[in-house]
Amino acid sequence: MNTSEVLNIAVQALWVAAKLCAPILLTALVIGFAISLLQSITQVQEATLSFVPKAVGVALALLISGHWMITEIVTFTHDLFDKIPILLRG
Repeated sequence: MNTSEVLNIAVQALWVAAKLCAPILLTALVIGFAISLLQSITQVQEATLSFVPKAVGVALALLISGHWMITEIVTFTHDLFDKIPILLRG
């Protein structure tokens, strides 16, 4: 197992991690921006007004994209297990 193979696996792992966290982070970002815009327009500064919609949105994002996320990580894990004999040969 040489350096390029290790780097290739690391890049793939980072790419999978980025794909998996994207729906949740984008949902929180959009909801947070909308709530911040609403708070700045109405000048209502309440902490729970920001937290509760984000928590609900993230929960919905997990419900909607959870199956896809599990499929992605299982596929990545199966690919890694399939590569073990090739990587051990050197």
